[in-house]
This record gives sequence, C-alpha cells and structure tokens, in this order.
Amino acid sequence: MADLFNVYPLYDIEPVRASGSYLWDANGTRYLDLYGGHAVISVGHTHPHYVNALTEQLHKISFYSNSVKIPLQQELAEKLGNLSGHPDYHLFLCNSGAEANENALKLASFHTGRTQVVAFTKSFHGRTAGAVAATDNPAIIAPINYNQHVTFLPFNDIDAAIAGITEETCAVIIEGIQGVGGIHVATDDFWQALRQRCNETGAILIADAVQCGYGRSGKFFSHQFSGIEADIISMAKGMGNGFPIGGILISPKFHATYGLLGTTFGGNHLACTAAIAVLDIMRNEGLIENAVRMGDYLMDGIRQIGGYKDLRGRGLMIGIEYDFPVDALRKSLLFEHKQFTGVAGKNTIRLLPSLAIGVAECDMFLKALSLNKNNA
Repeated sequence: MADLFNVYPLYDIEPVRASGSYLWDANGTRYLDLYGGHAVISVGHTHPHYVNALTEQLHKISFYSNSVKIPLQQELAEKLGNLSGHPDYHLFLCNSGAEANENALKLASFHTGRTQVVAFTKSFHGRTAGAVAATDNPAIIAPINYNQHVTFLPFNDIDAAIAGITEETCAVIIEGIQGVGGIHVATDDFWQALRQRCNETGAILIADAVQCGYGRSGKFFSHQFSGIEADIISMAKGMGNGFPIGGILISPKFHATYGLLGTTFGGNHLACTAAIAVLDIMRNEGLIENAVRMGDYLMDGIRQIGGYKDLRGRGLMIGIEYDFPVDALRKSLLFEHKQFTGVAGKNTIRLLPSLAIGVAECDMFLKALSLNKNNA
C-alpha cells in the first residue's frame, strides 16, 4: 500500500474543524491555536469574509496561467502596496516563501550581474536550492555544495556586516525577526548599517518577511520599525491565511522584461482571492493594531510569570527561551491544556497566533504557562 514519505513527526491529533483561534479534532476536543501552522493563519480560521470570497471565486474560475489577463492580480498589487506603505513597488507572485526568496535572489543577480550572497547566522530562508544555500541550518542543507556563493555573517554584528559586504556582493538577505532561528530581532542600528553598506557597494537588500511580515510584528513589515526601505521584500505564510501563495515586492529601481521571472501556479485566481480577502480583513478589523495590543499583553503576562531565560519578539511573534529543553513543556500545553504552540531549537517556545486573537485566548495561555513554567 502506498504511504506518505515519513519526514514529519506527527502528533496523534486529527483537526477536522476550525474557527477563529480554535480548532477541533476528530473526537470533538477543542484546541487553542497559538501557532497557526508556522504563522500562516493571519486573520483566524474560516473567517466568514474569507470563506465567502473563496466560495464565490470557485463558482467563477479557479485557475488559469499568466498568459492571460487576471485583474485580481492587479487588485492584489494595489491593495498590498497601499496597506504595506509601498504603493510604488511592483509585485511578482509565486507559491511559497522559498520560491519568493529564490526569485528575490535571482532578480538581484540579474540586476547586479553578481553571484555572491551575504546571509546571517541562524537564518532560514526556505528549502529550494537557492534558499537553502542562504540558510544557516546544516540539518536541512542537501549533500551538494549549493552554498559555495554564500557568506554567513553574525546576526546584529555591524562591524562584521560592513567588512563582509563588498563590491562583489550581489545581495544581502535578512529576516527582520528570525523565526526558525529563535525569534531574534534585528536592531535598528543593524538595519540602518545594512542599508547604508548596500548603498555604498551596490548590493541589493532583501528583507525576508515570509514569517515576520504581514502585520505580525505590529507594522506591516518588521524592518519598517527601523526607518529603512528594502530593495526586495519576500512574503508568503500569512499572505493567504492557509491558501498557498507567496510573492516579492520589488522597488522601482528594477526593470521588468518578459521572461525575467516565471511561475505556473503563482497568482492564480483562487490564491489572489484569498490574499485580497486577507488584506480586506486586516484593514477593516484593525488587525495590525491588534497585533500590537495583544503582543504587549502577552509579553507583559509572560514577564509577570517569569521563570524564563530570555523573552524576545515583537507584536505576535514571540519567543520564550528557557534554560531547559522545552519538549515536556510544549507537550503539557498541548495534551493537558489543549494549546498548540511551536518551538525554535530545543529551548524556545514560539508563539505565532492569529492577528485576531483576543484577551480571553491570551489569558488561557498565560494561565497554562503559569502552571507549567518549570516543566523541564
């Protein structure tokens, strides 16, 4: 009998229904979702506007290729540009964060004629060949030397960045808040130094906002806290609230030509409909502002509980690092308190809830954490 290729450790939980910040398994047990499938669920599960928009589009047309005019793509580009504060940037659509970063690196290389890339320690940019090459995680690097053109520099080290970014550098790619790497936040000074050094050398600055973008940090993109503009911004995860879609926002300095980039499924009708619905909900319900309020509320509550080694993050992208492995703590939260959380490494609990989460849900987590903080 054919079976799945067993690459994921799976909990014996079968979600069959979801709403808002909750989901239910096949036995009818309710769980609080504080992880959203790696920051994918941005506006909550099965939001009525989202469901209605996709249902209506299914009765029209679900997919055709980029060889024809698709007005939904232009609508998405305009709404995304306006809400993100980049109305003059152009949008290229694809299917995932790895594809977005792959296309960002490709576009940077076409533009500069260079091949050398600078990335940073503990970074994770996806699982395609180019994205893997810029990922500082030996566990997911294929046994082929894809990373021969990538230099890794220490995260938040300005002196190393100034020395490591040269006139041979094609692109600098950085997560404003590292996700898999442990919720480390790039400082304002670091972002500003990268921007200045890229200006001096002609390197392209790529902001990987796949996980930390789309309002999660309390601004649409986390690097906007630092008062700089990136040349290319990669997106995915929360962009479609569970429907596969990714993209890059491209500054006006780049010139498009036919065939420069390409995709089969990117920008299809259903994906664009999902992404437009997400933006409409975010704007109409003030979810970026809610991310600030609920993020502050959670951080304040975690500080009062204490018992951790370090608390990092912004908005609703939070990492709680302990001085012990958190596997037992995470399992207790899941199986005793029915709460989904994530991890980063062995010692850090990772919280990536819906941007629509409320005080009641935050209190549920804080109560469970206070009962289990020493669950080593």
